[in-house]
Amino acid sequence: MTLIANFMPFELPYGGPNFNEFADTVVYTINVSNSGRALADISYQFTFKTQVRNPNSFLYNVGPISSPTDANWNRPQTFTVERVDLTPPPKYFPRHLSGILGKDLTCPPVNVGIRSTPNYPTLAAKSYHQLAGGRMVFAGQRADGFHVDLGSIFDLGDLRPFQGAYNKGIPPVLANMPGVNGLLDLNVHTIAIQVPLSDLTVDGKTPTDVMSANSVIGVWATASRSTSRILNKKTGKYDNYGAWTQVSRLGNPLVNEVINPMGEKDLWNINPPRLDSQFAKYVLQPELANLIANVLYPTAFPNLAAYVKSKKPRADLAAILLTGIPKGVVPGFQNYTGSVQADMLRLNLAVPPTAPSKANKIGLIAGDAAGFPNGRRPIDDVTAIELRAVAGATIPLVDKSYKPDAAATSLNDGSTEGTANDNAPYGVAYLSSFPYLSNPNSGFTSKPGKPGGQTVN
Repeated sequence: MTLIANFMPFELPYGGPNFNEFADTVVYTINVSNSGRALADISYQFTFKTQVRNPNSFLYNVGPISSPTDANWNRPQTFTVERVDLTPPPKYFPRHLSGILGKDLTCPPVNVGIRSTPNYPTLAAKSYHQLAGGRMVFAGQRADGFHVDLGSIFDLGDLRPFQGAYNKGIPPVLANMPGVNGLLDLNVHTIAIQVPLSDLTVDGKTPTDVMSANSVIGVWATASRSTSRILNKKTGKYDNYGAWTQVSRLGNPLVNEVINPMGEKDLWNINPPRLDSQFAKYVLQPELANLIANVLYPTAFPNLAAYVKSKKPRADLAAILLTGIPKGVVPGFQNYTGSVQADMLRLNLAVPPTAPSKANKIGLIAGDAAGFPNGRRPIDDVTAIELRAVAGATIPLVDKSYKPDAAATSLNDGSTEGTANDNAPYGVAYLSSFPYLSNPNSGFTSKPGKPGGQTVN
């Protein structure tokens, strides 16, 4: 099982001389719930330490970097990874399972360019660290494989592929435009850890029964800072005081972006998932569903419009996002974590992975049980999946009398993966082995995009 958490999106590859990096003042955590209580039964905690070798130089590196320990790298980072268990693990767990799993492990530098970081794949691979028991860990820059047409999603959700067909009043120049991946050619900072399945289960066994509650886990990532910080006028830096406190989290994609209202986003970020019942009303009556049915595409979604008008709670979305899908909804499948409403990315560990050649990027709703919302593979088109769910494609799972609008099964933002140097079937040249996400885009070889026009005539 590989757990991956991405931080700091929208990284420009050429964003120097102060390139993106993990913060020394943050605890980055990947949490796993396996007890049905929506608690962090297992936490993998990552802390970082940055060294400045020559404070009198403005350079990120003073020459080519051939390894993560190369003296030419003026700002190297190392990290420690620790596993923390909410309750002591069973006696039959290996002794090395908990506590510090790795210390002073190297991060790779960012992909500066052909002079500074030549042969970057080989350089980065030197920071794929082996841990005890065949476990592996990595922390560093990657190409952002997530794709979403942010320009259309946040322009009142006016999806480019649907403008010409369903939305009256769109200027002709915009009709039938292809989707635009707003994250194309950008980088992100990734934390990835690969562990045996038995590390994550409540009974310490490798699960084989899909219908067993012990086969299902919930996962989310958090970032925590100290409760207070004070500017030190002598050094120009902040001194941190107090306990660590959570300042952000992510489980299912796009929940806090397009489900939670603006006035609740900060509160949601500091709360643990087990308290998410206070936000459930936004899942049960999503604002986006009304926007799709009654504002953007009323001729295409009459059934959804009637459902929105009826005020029926969206039990399908509650199952997908808040509890997991219980037995009896999808034949031969479940990823139910219990009645506690909590935003977690759920995974049934007993479901075997689908061969890459047969994987469907629309995941579970297209019949591929190894895909989102059962876990989240890099290839999964989570934006299209969630758009279709909100548009009513999944209502029949809980309400057999409902017939989805024909457009619901084809709703998408039209975006695809892609990096500047890639020809893979799904766009991004994902690696075939750990850490799977592609090497980051190079600052030297990147070409900045052109700003959009001011108006459309």
